Amino acid sequence: MIEVGKDGAAWVLRLNRPDKANSLTAEMLERLAETVEAAHEGARVLILTGTGKVFSAGADLEAARAGLATSPLWERLSCAIAAFPGLSIAALNGTCAGGAMGMMLACDLRIAVPGAKIFYPVMKLGFLPQPSDPARLAALAGPSRAKLILMGGQKIPVEEAQTWGLIDRIVAPEALMDTAADLSADTLAAPEDVARGIKALCG
Repeated sequence: MIEVGKDGAAWVLRLNRPDKANSLTAEMLERLAETVEAAHEGARVLILTGTGKVFSAGADLEAARAGLATSPLWERLSCAIAAFPGLSIAALNGTCAGGAMGMMLACDLRIAVPGAKIFYPVMKLGFLPQPSDPARLAALAGPSRAKLILMGGQKIPVEEAQTWGLIDRIVAPEALMDTAADLSADTLAAPEDVARGIKALCG
């Protein structure tokens, strides 16, 4: 359900549970976190994507009822992505919802296919978001828009999210991974210390 592809220093993590809208179980979250942590030493580019028409619906419904919605695994994963010293790219093949937003928000770049939506219905479901997610969302889109999503419960089309700075580029589905590869090329070609240094300077 988590596929890891390695092309030299470029790693692709693909959610592959399309029959369940790529919803995440505890086992999937743990595998993602462990892989991203390993990528700190073995990769220079990390690309997150999914199979099918949804990037991820967030927590698997049955697992959420069993406590996954508030598991520290979400924070562990998003913090591992945020701390990745290379270039991280969320290549959203479709809608990104709930806790899966933490992965997207922690990435350096976010590209998406047309028609996808972004939403995080934690308040409606009676949960607090993971600790780092609201601040990352506000840093990208602004505090009011963060509240629009988290408190107003709005589903934001990626076309609108791009005008907020939440999505960096919208590309056709068939061009999604080629675009991610193009965005990775300079980082992979540069001396590793230069790429890491530029990322550190960007904050």
